[in-house]
Amino acid sequence: MANILCLETTTTNCSVALAKAGKLLALREDKSKNYSHAEQLHIFIKKVLEEANLSFKDLSAVAVSKGPGSYTGLRIGVSAAKGLCFSLNIPLLAIDTLQALSLQYKKEKVDYVVPMLDARRMEVFTAVYNNSDDCLRATEAKVLTENSYQEYLEKGKTLFLGNAVKKWENICTHPNAIFLETLPSAKDMLALANAQYKKSDTVDVAYFEPFYLKDFVLTKKKA
Repeated sequence: MANILCLETTTTNCSVALAKAGKLLALREDKSKNYSHAEQLHIFIKKVLEEANLSFKDLSAVAVSKGPGSYTGLRIGVSAAKGLCFSLNIPLLAIDTLQALSLQYKKEKVDYVVPMLDARRMEVFTAVYNNSDDCLRATEAKVLTENSYQEYLEKGKTLFLGNAVKKWENICTHPNAIFLETLPSAKDMLALANAQYKKSDTVDVAYFEPFYLKDFVLTKKKA
C-alpha cells in the first residue's frame, strides 16, 4: 500500500499530509494570514514522517497541489516536491487544487459546488462541479458580477467555497447560494492522489510546471 506525501501551498495555508492507501496518517498546517511556506514546509514534512514513524525511503510518491493559486506558494510547493521525487527516485503526482478544494463538503447536501480562490480585485480562480463530482465548468479566471453562476443557482442549491467567498457573498443575493469561507488543505488531496497513483497518472519531474492560469505580474508595494 502506497505511502503518499501531499503538499498544499497554493494559498496562505502551508499544509502537509501523509497518507497510506488514501487514509490520513498525519497532518500539519499553518493557516495564519501570512505566508509561512518557506519557513515551515520542510519542517512540516519531517514532522508528519516522524508522527507516522516513517522515513523518506518509505515514501511511494509525492503529490503536490498544482494550482491555480499564489505564484510564490506554487513555486515553493512544486520545487519541494520535485526535489524529493528526484532525490528519492519516486513518482510525482499533480493534483488539481480546485477539485481537491471541492471535496471539503459532502455534495449530497447541495446540487452544485463552486470552489473559488482569490485572484485579486473581483477576479477569482474557479470551476464548477455537480454533486457526483463531475466537472461542469473547467478551471478559469473569472471576474465576478451580480449575474455570475445564475444558470446553476436557478437550478438548485449551490455551494461556493474558498478564500474568495466573501467578495462574492457581498454581491450575490440568490436564496440558493451557500457560502463557506475556507482554504485548500493537503488532507483533501488524499483520495485524488491515491487514485492517480494506482493508475500511474504521474507527471515528469524534470518538466512539470505549476498551473498558474495567469501570468505573474509584479506590482509595487504601496507606501
